Amino acid sequence: MKLQDETQVEEILQRLRRAEGQIGGIIRMIESGRDCNDVVTQLAAVSRALDRAGFKLVACAMRQSIAGEAAGAPPSLGVEQMEKLFLSLA
Repeated sequence: MKLQDETQVEEILQRLRRAEGQIGGIIRMIESGRDCNDVVTQLAAVSRALDRAGFKLVACAMRQSIAGEAAGAPPSLGVEQMEKLFLSLA
Protein backbone atom coordinates (compact mmCIF):
# COMPACT_ATOMS: atom_id res chain seq x y z
CA MET A 1 0.00 0.00 0.00
CA LYS A 2 1.35 3.38 -1.02
CA LEU A 3 0.79 6.14 1.51
CA GLN A 4 -1.25 8.98 0.07
CA ASP A 5 -1.43 11.47 2.94
CA GLU A 6 1.48 13.80 2.15
CA THR A 7 1.36 15.45 5.57
CA GLN A 8 1.68 12.10 7.33
CA VAL A 9 4.42 10.97 4.94
CA GLU A 10 6.40 14.15 5.65
CA GLU A 11 6.04 13.64 9.42
CA ILE A 12 7.28 10.06 9.10
CA LEU A 13 10.21 11.14 6.93
CA GLN A 14 11.08 13.89 9.42
CA ARG A 15 11.18 11.35 12.25
CA LEU A 16 13.38 9.04 10.19
CA ARG A 17 15.75 11.84 9.23
CA ARG A 18 16.07 12.79 12.89
CA ALA A 19 16.85 9.17 13.76
CA GLU A 20 19.40 9.07 10.95
CA GLY A 21 21.14 12.06 12.50
CA GLN A 22 21.05 10.43 15.94
CA ILE A 23 22.66 7.28 14.53
CA GLY A 24 25.45 9.36 13.03
CA GLY A 25 25.95 10.94 16.44
CA ILE A 26 26.08 7.52 18.09
CA ILE A 27 28.72 6.35 15.63
CA ARG A 28 30.82 9.44 16.40
CA MET A 29 30.35 8.84 20.14
CA ILE A 30 31.66 5.29 19.83
CA GLU A 31 34.56 6.37 17.61
CA SER A 32 35.59 9.02 20.13
CA GLY A 33 35.45 6.56 23.03
CA ARG A 34 32.46 8.07 24.85
CA ASP A 35 31.12 6.44 27.99
CA CYS A 36 28.98 3.34 27.49
CA ASN A 37 26.10 4.85 29.49
CA ASP A 38 25.94 7.86 27.15
CA VAL A 39 25.99 5.65 24.06
CA VAL A 40 23.28 3.33 25.38
CA THR A 41 21.10 6.32 26.30
CA GLN A 42 21.33 7.58 22.73
CA LEU A 43 20.69 4.09 21.32
CA ALA A 44 17.51 3.88 23.40
CA ALA A 45 16.41 7.29 22.11
CA VAL A 46 16.92 6.36 18.47
CA SER A 47 15.16 3.04 19.04
CA ARG A 48 12.10 4.88 20.40
CA ALA A 49 12.21 7.29 17.46
CA LEU A 50 12.22 4.40 14.99
CA ASP A 51 9.38 2.68 16.85
CA ARG A 52 7.30 5.86 16.71
CA ALA A 53 7.96 6.24 12.99
CA GLY A 54 6.90 2.64 12.44
CA PHE A 55 3.69 3.01 14.45
CA LYS A 56 2.90 6.27 12.67
CA LEU A 57 3.38 4.50 9.35
CA VAL A 58 1.07 1.63 10.33
CA ALA A 59 -1.56 4.03 11.70
CA CYS A 60 -1.47 6.04 8.49
CA ALA A 61 -1.93 2.90 6.41
CA MET A 62 -4.83 1.82 8.63
CA ARG A 63 -6.58 5.19 8.30
CA GLN A 64 -6.10 5.10 4.57
CA SER A 65 -7.51 1.58 4.36
CA ILE A 66 -10.53 2.48 6.50
CA ALA A 67 -11.21 5.63 4.46
CA GLY A 68 -11.02 3.67 1.23
CA GLU A 69 -13.35 1.03 2.58
CA ALA A 70 -15.84 3.71 3.70
CA ALA A 71 -15.77 5.06 0.14
CA GLY A 72 -16.69 1.62 -1.18
CA ALA A 73 -13.25 0.33 -2.13
CA PRO A 74 -12.10 -3.08 -0.95
CA PRO A 75 -9.85 -2.85 2.12
CA SER A 76 -6.22 -2.51 1.11
CA LEU A 77 -5.15 -4.14 4.39
CA GLY A 78 -6.91 -7.08 5.95
CA VAL A 79 -7.17 -7.51 9.71
CA GLU A 80 -4.44 -10.17 9.64
CA GLN A 81 -2.13 -7.90 7.67
CA MET A 82 -2.68 -5.00 10.08
CA GLU A 83 -2.04 -7.26 13.05
CA LYS A 84 1.14 -8.59 11.44
CA LEU A 85 2.38 -5.03 10.85
CA PHE A 86 1.76 -4.03 14.45
CA LEU A 87 3.35 -7.18 15.82
CA SER A 88 6.41 -6.77 13.63
CA LEU A 89 7.10 -3.54 15.55
CA ALA A 90 6.70 -5.19 18.97
